[in-house]
Amino acid sequence: MKHLSLILLAETVVSRRKTLKLSQTALSSRTGINRSILSRLECGDFSPSVDQLLALSKVLDFQVSDVIVDDEVETVEIERKKIAIAGTGYVGLSLAVLFSQHNDVTAVDIIPSKVEKINRWESPIQDEYIEKYLAEHKERGLSLCATTDAISAYAGADFIIVSAPTNYDPKTNFFDCSAVESVLGLIKEATTEREMKPTIVIKSTIPVGYTVHIREKMDMDNIIFSPEFLRESKALYDNLYPSRIIVGADEKNRAAAKEFAALLQQGAIKTSIPVLFMETTEAEATKLFVNTYLALRVSYFNELDTYAEVKHLKTAPIIKGVCLDPRVGDYYNNPSFGYGGYCLPKDTKQLLANYEGVPQAMISAVVQANDVRKDFIADQVIAKSPAKVGVYRLTMKSNSDNFRASAIQGVMQRIRAKDIPLIIYEPTLEDGSDFCGFEVVNDLARFKSESDVILANRFEDELADVSAKIYTRDLFRRD
Repeated sequence: MKHLSLILLAETVVSRRKTLKLSQTALSSRTGINRSILSRLECGDFSPSVDQLLALSKVLDFQVSDVIVDDEVETVEIERKKIAIAGTGYVGLSLAVLFSQHNDVTAVDIIPSKVEKINRWESPIQDEYIEKYLAEHKERGLSLCATTDAISAYAGADFIIVSAPTNYDPKTNFFDCSAVESVLGLIKEATTEREMKPTIVIKSTIPVGYTVHIREKMDMDNIIFSPEFLRESKALYDNLYPSRIIVGADEKNRAAAKEFAALLQQGAIKTSIPVLFMETTEAEATKLFVNTYLALRVSYFNELDTYAEVKHLKTAPIIKGVCLDPRVGDYYNNPSFGYGGYCLPKDTKQLLANYEGVPQAMISAVVQANDVRKDFIADQVIAKSPAKVGVYRLTMKSNSDNFRASAIQGVMQRIRAKDIPLIIYEPTLEDGSDFCGFEVVNDLARFKSESDVILANRFEDELADVSAKIYTRDLFRRD
């Protein structure tokens, strides 16, 4: 049996409200819940009705299932481990914090400034829960340090997690896995004299068949693969409340795979997590198919929005009407300028490359649809004949500092091709600096004044006073 955890609900409501910079009064107004009740709820002293819980989850953007727990929590018993993690991006750092609750963790990175920040218990990336856990490291008993000395970190580790970047290389039509191979080479060097080898877990996204290939190439039979399913800026949260755990391993490494899954379960808050064990190639394919489906869903609602704009229809009621069908679902449906970020653009292209020799039409369409959407958005802006276009944030999502491969950059290039000047408002960049030939203007008043049209993939309240200048497809004011 399961029940609502008032403690988890209180922690979630307080944390999300502060992240969204909402006062209790504002939250009361948006949810229709009396402020005095909210105060009791945030103290863990009030059990909300179903309607109140749903209203809170919608306004504060959390899943109701995250505050539901089993009546009897099954404890995962596992011996304390020494864990080394290669890479401190969203994947690596979130895992480092997760595991450091019950294990001794060393995070490895080649960038000294990131290492120094982690050793000061500061997050080098923007992620609400990572920042919170690092700030509370004493209370939580985290055992975590960071280093640039990979050899020493790997030498005595029981588990080594590889979360190095794998960018898509259009020349080879495959992921560039050189960073992963470099890490594996260092691991082999550091552990060559050990009789009992560590278990190496690749968390980087890789082509289908890569684990089998690299095990043979490097003569290392202690490598398994476990795909990650993390959202940008919510990586630790998604490790604390995972939708599932998947580990790919051959029969020889099946016991190690089960132990690794147990480590993930041990660090999580959520209980009764579905765990799947499969071959490495199947796990690799699962990761690429998941992200390609997400890209397909983004593209579907973007093309619905394109149709509505061209036909002078209102997009929002159409989406609502479509998504009230329980087979579709009212989520992941807010139009945007296209999919982007760390994963979707490269993973869709990699899956398409893996389809060589296999009949398909839809996978190609998902890749092509993103370019079509960016063409359309750019054309809509160009049609307004602006003297200067302002770009409000390069990031893909609210509360994020990542703008790698963000769709808005593709739109910017298309507008520049028509000789229309652009300026950027992006607080994560230095004011007055140059970004790909565009001036960064972080004086918001000046940015608003100089821009005839302001492109905003996601709308923020600070743009409300110039709403007439805004071009956005952020219909539902959420990611």
